[in-house]
Amino acid sequence: MFANPAPDQIRSLLREVNTIAVVGLSPRPERPSHRVSRAMQGFGYRIVPVRPAVSEILGEKAYARLSELPFVPDLVDVFRASDEVAAIVDECIALGVRRIWLQDGVIDEAAAARAVAAGFTVVMDRCVWRDYMDFIA
Repeated sequence: MFANPAPDQIRSLLREVNTIAVVGLSPRPERPSHRVSRAMQGFGYRIVPVRPAVSEILGEKAYARLSELPFVPDLVDVFRASDEVAAIVDECIALGVRRIWLQDGVIDEAAAARAVAAGFTVVMDRCVWRDYMDFIA
């Protein structure tokens, strides 16, 4: 059964990462993905939007898929439906992304376990902004 990293490990993860690719980042300011990403950007993280049919969000070029990024991000933060997680995890494994964060309500135990077995750090069903506020700020 999947278990999230301990609080000290989450704290370390948030201190180690600089670039966060946000899958499902909405261009609409009222959406949770936008609010969370804007807040994380304000804390100094580079936010890279991953969303088809959008050219830019929060002043950063948007990419349709993770595989289109010209670099490997430090963290992939997922704001998509749980049934889309398996394919996103497969893409992360293929690209060598080492850290995956599944936001509140985004749950796929099998995909998370597969990523952990591949040596990844996975945080599931937690909010990166809330954890930043609890562990770093």
